[in-house]
Amino acid sequence: MSKDISNRQPLITVQEEANEEQARTQSVISADQQHSRHADAQRHRTRYVFMRIVTYVLLVALLLYAFFPIFWLVSTSFKSQGEAFFYPPTFWPHQFTLHSYQILPADQQGFVRYFANSLIVSVCTCLLTLLAAVPGGYVLSRFHFRGVRAVLLVILATQMFPYAVILISLYTLFRQLHMLNTYPALVLAFTTFSLPFSIWMVKGFCDTLPTDLEEAGRIDGLSRVGVLVRIVFPLIVPGVVAVGFFAFLNSWNELLYAVTLTTSPDMRTIPAGFIGTYVGEFQDRWPDMMAASVVVSLPIVILFTIFQKQLVSGLTAGAVKG
Repeated sequence: MSKDISNRQPLITVQEEANEEQARTQSVISADQQHSRHADAQRHRTRYVFMRIVTYVLLVALLLYAFFPIFWLVSTSFKSQGEAFFYPPTFWPHQFTLHSYQILPADQQGFVRYFANSLIVSVCTCLLTLLAAVPGGYVLSRFHFRGVRAVLLVILATQMFPYAVILISLYTLFRQLHMLNTYPALVLAFTTFSLPFSIWMVKGFCDTLPTDLEEAGRIDGLSRVGVLVRIVFPLIVPGVVAVGFFAFLNSWNELLYAVTLTTSPDMRTIPAGFIGTYVGEFQDRWPDMMAASVVVSLPIVILFTIFQKQLVSGLTAGAVKG
C-alpha cells in the first residue's frame, strides 16, 4: 500500500506541474491577446482621430473657398479708390471709408434706377412664372392624356437650347412688336427660361400628393379649378415658394437678356447697369461696384431668411414620389 502511494505522488506532482504550465501558457496567451486588442483599439482610435482632423481641415478649406469672395466683396467696398488697386492687395482696408455706400442713394439715374427696374422685373417674372407653372404642373401631373410624356420632354428639351439661340428669336420678335426697352419684354424674356424648369418642379410636388383628397373634393362638388385652389395649392405652398424664389433669383441675376433687350440706361437692370456704370474704358470704380453689390444682395438674403423653412421643405418635397 505504501509503495502504491509513493508511486502516485510523482504522478500527482507531474500533473500539477503540467496544469501550472498550461495555466502559465494560457495567461501568456491571454496577455498577448489583450495587448493585441489594445494595440488594435489604439490604431483604430488614431485612425479615427486622423480622419476627423482631415475632415475638419477639408471643411475649413471649403468654407474659406466659398466665403472668401464674400469677404473680398465686403472688404473692397470699404476701401478708397486708390487702395483698391494696391499691389500686393490689402485684405482689410487701411483707410476705412463709407464713401461708396454714401453715394448710392444720391445716384438716382444709376443705382437707384437699376435697383427699381430689377425689383419690378423680378417680381413680375416671379408672379407670371407661378401663374403659368402651378396649373401647368398640376395638369401634367394629374391628367394622363395621350402625348403627356412627349409634352414633358418638349418642355424639358427647351432647357437644352443655348440662351443665345433663343435670344436672337426673342430680339427679332420684340423689335418687330416695338417692345424693346420695355418691362413686358424683359418679363416675358426672363419667363422663357424660368418657366420650363418651374413646371417640372411643380409637377414633382403634385406627384407626391395622394389623390384621395382631390377625389373627396370632387365628390363635395368642387370643380378642377376649385380642387387646385382650395386643396392642392395649400399643400404645395413650400414648393410654390421654392419655385417663386428660383424664378425671382434667375431674373435678379440675369445679364445676357437684359443687355440685349435694353439700350436705354433708364431700362437697365442691376447686372447690365453695373457694367455700364462702374466698369469703363478709363476708370474702374471697384469699391463703388462692391458696395452696390452688397446692397443688392440684401433682398436675396432677406427673402431666404424669411422663407427658409418653406424653401428647405419645398426643395426636398418633390425629390421622392409617393
